[in-house]
Amino acid sequence: MPRLEVTIKTRDGSCPASVFTPAKAGPWPAVIFFMDGLGIRPSMWEMGQRLADGGYLVLLPDLYYRLGSYPPKNPAQVLADPKLMKELMKSVTSLNRDRKVSDAAAFIEFLSSHPEVKGDRFGATGYCMGGNCSLTAAGAFPDRFAAVASFHGGNLATDQPDSPHLFVKNITGRVYVAGAIEDASFSDEQKNRLEKALTEARVDHVVETYPGARHGFAVSDVPVFDPAAAEHHWAALSRLFHETLDQ
Repeated sequence: MPRLEVTIKTRDGSCPASVFTPAKAGPWPAVIFFMDGLGIRPSMWEMGQRLADGGYLVLLPDLYYRLGSYPPKNPAQVLADPKLMKELMKSVTSLNRDRKVSDAAAFIEFLSSHPEVKGDRFGATGYCMGGNCSLTAAGAFPDRFAAVASFHGGNLATDQPDSPHLFVKNITGRVYVAGAIEDASFSDEQKNRLEKALTEARVDHVVETYPGARHGFAVSDVPVFDPAAAEHHWAALSRLFHETLDQ
């Protein structure tokens, strides 16, 4: 199905977003797809449609809308250029917890009022920076998410007061987190800290590391893209949403 461009009114302005739907008629369960740190580009659209083809209405918002429009980034070029990386990190760090939570509220409102969305509890998935956003959204709105996933998500359990792991205690949905090896943004220490927080909160969860896969493994245009790990991720995500949203 063609990608539908929409604009979502948020507390801080107007957020461009893409909506993807299956070929079959709706209504469908809804999923929020939180982009990676490199921003909106064709690979994100391809992933959004593949997820939609599984039977979901998928919302892919541009989380950098506060910074204005930007051309699609070439990951290999950005990751190899210190100047471009510095600019990228300015974009990534522009999203604090307050902004992530207020944006998530707007996305939830959009889906709740959409005539082709089935049910009032959603799924969420995110990549890199988006994995952090996904878990943050679930922690802030614990009753609105039936399932939440993070793939090679960063800074999920840090010493900072806005760390997502500090807000998981009321999550009622299922959580699935897949990390990468040798990932400074999600070290073994963070993994253990997140696991402990979810266990103590009695959240139904899985936190694991994909052997041999590096940060960015699920996204096709990133230099470390790992086809086997990516397919593993798709299988895990499909199973998660099938068991929680398709009921």
